[in-house]
Amino acid sequence: MNKWLQILIGLILIVGSVLVAWYSPFWWGDFWNFRHAAWEVLKGGVFWMAVMIGLLFLMLGISDLRD
Repeated sequence: MNKWLQILIGLILIVGSVLVAWYSPFWWGDFWNFRHAAWEVLKGGVFWMAVMIGLLFLMLGISDLRD
């Protein structure tokens, strides 16, 4: 994968995750009809997974810049 594309995907995932967590619409919980605790765990898991994948792409892209 292109090193600049890895950096771009990483930054998009990190910024996108933070924006979704910050401006998350409240109707998602009612739409999916999850119980409150299950919904919180799911949101947290998706958020951290996207952040970690974003960090992975960012580190891979920066590592490729050194080569």
